[in-house]
Formats: sequence, structure tokens, C-alpha cells
Amino acid sequence: MQRSLVALLLMAVILTVLPFLVSPYDLSLMGRFLAVGLVALGLVWAWGYAGILSLGQGIFFGLGGYAIAMHLKLSALSPGELPDFMVWNGIEALPWWWAPFRNPVFAILMAVLLPAALAFTLGILLFRRRVTWVYFSLITQALALAFSTLLISQQGLTGGFNGLTNFASFLGQSFADPIFQRGLYWATALLVLLVIGGSLALRSTHFGLVLRALREGENRTRFLGYDVALYKAAAFSLAGFLAGLGGALFTLHAGVVSPAFVGVQPSIEFVIWTVLGGKESFFGAVLASLLGGFVRDRVSSLFPDLWLYLVGGLFVLVVLLPALRSTYRKGAEGVEGHGRLAQGRRA
Repeated sequence: MQRSLVALLLMAVILTVLPFLVSPYDLSLMGRFLAVGLVALGLVWAWGYAGILSLGQGIFFGLGGYAIAMHLKLSALSPGELPDFMVWNGIEALPWWWAPFRNPVFAILMAVLLPAALAFTLGILLFRRRVTWVYFSLITQALALAFSTLLISQQGLTGGFNGLTNFASFLGQSFADPIFQRGLYWATALLVLLVIGGSLALRSTHFGLVLRALREGENRTRFLGYDVALYKAAAFSLAGFLAGLGGALFTLHAGVVSPAFVGVQPSIEFVIWTVLGGKESFFGAVLASLLGGFVRDRVSSLFPDLWLYLVGGLFVLVVLLPALRSTYRKGAEGVEGHGRLAQGRRA
């Protein structure tokens, strides 16, 4: 624990001085990638500790991003005025569910509580039925694809394929102000550090120990009297909460949110950064998100069509192959065990 605190302090110092060492563009990228790091931290809890591989974190990331973006669009309008994309699509009145997002407190709360509640509900529904990790991964991936398709189809309500953009200010501060951009970066870095520190403390609690126990042996944990579905749903809800927070911060840094940040590809990228950093490493998840984000930015700028193939290859190498190897090994051990049992009976 002491070494973790030293590492946390060292990370805090580095993140604090970075704004004075990099360009404004790279600082903006740093803020975005730190926000993605929050999603990876959530996956450390869901996948690394609870054994839940979600391929749909883009859903919660997008919910957080759209929640804060709705506030940003409304805060720039006069009472009774509509966002530009609604006018273009013939919408004559602001939808009732848009109106509360004019309040910044409501928007911030919805950015984190809505993803957390949705993740918990989905988790309870699936884990009560003892859905295996393979089917859970496929279901979450399908939901991510469906959510991005829904956002694109409802152009008059969500901005469609282009999403929500052209934000002017947040809480009265202009996005064009370099001082605000630096403050936003520091706020994001502080939240990341707080989440890492909280995670380090939480993993040693009863909750953290139970999660690790059910990951190693779900049936044994259930036989000990623990509500496995509830614990797994709680871990998934925590991952949803952090993904929503990351989505909201990413939108503030990027100045845009669209279905491209919600679908299958970003969800897979979140998983890749998590596994490259180490499924159980909170520091590794953030560092991998930072380094991977910069690699993605550079590769995409030089070879726009190459990144998608790299993502697919990385996903197969670092996620699917180890999982399939583990499943095959367990199956082989089971067959061998049954064979020995049969030999013992014949003897």
C-alpha cells in the first residue's frame, strides 16, 4: 500500500506540471485521454476484479457525454429558443425530457447516475439468470451497436450522425479561454487521482475481497452465502458510473459528442487499454489510456484507415485469445478429470 501511495503522489506531481510542458493541443488530448482512463478504471473493477467483460461501455460513456452536451447546448440559448439541429429537422417545441438539462447540477448528476442505474439494472437482470461471460459480452456489444444506431436515427432529438457540438461555455467560462482549458485539465486529473486513491482503498475492503473471490470461484462464493448477482451488478454499476463521468469530461475537453463515441469500436478500445495496462492495475489502466490515446492520434493522422485494423488485431491478441485459451484449458482439464474418474471406477 505504501508503494501505491508513493506512485500516486508521483503521478500527481507529473500530471500537475504537464500543462507547463506541452502545447495547448496536446494538453487537450491529455484531458481527453485521462477521461478515457476513468472508463478503463471502471473496467478494472468490472473485469479485473469481478470477471465481467463488458463490450458495451460506450453506452455509459455516451450517456455521460450526451447529458453534459445537452446542458451545454441549452445554456447557450435564450428561453424558448431551440437548438439549431432541432430547427433544421422541423421540431417546434423543446422535448420535455430535454428541459431539465438546462440546470447544470441536474445534467452533472444525470451524467453519472443514469449510467450507474442502467448498468445496475442490466447487471441484475442478466446475473440473476447466471448469464456466462461470453453471452454477457455479446449482449453488451449488441446494446452498444443498438444505442449508436438509435442516436443516429433520431436526428431531430440527438443531432444524428453529427451529434452535439459547437459549445460556447460551461458554468459561465468560455471554452476558448486557455486558463479555463488548463483548469479543466487539472480538474480531470484530480478526479482521476481521487478515483485511483479510492479504488486502492476499496479493493482491501470486504467488497473488494468478495469480488476477487467470485472471480476466482463464483460457485464457491455463492455456496458461502454471498449474493453473487448483487455483487457483480454493483461492480458493473461502478464501471457504468466511471464511464459516465469519463464521457462527460471527454465531451468538455473535445467539444463534441456523437454516436462515434458510443458504439462498438470505442467500447473495444476501452477494453484494450484496460488489458494492456493490466486488468487489475489502476495505474496501468490510466497510463495505457494515455499512451494508447496518443498512439491512436498519431496513427490516425498519418494513416486514417489503418487504426481500425490495428484495433481489431489488438483485440484478438490481448482479449479473445487469452480468454479462449483459458476456456480450452478448463475444458481439457475437465475431460482429463472425467477420464481419470472413469479409469478409477473400472479399477
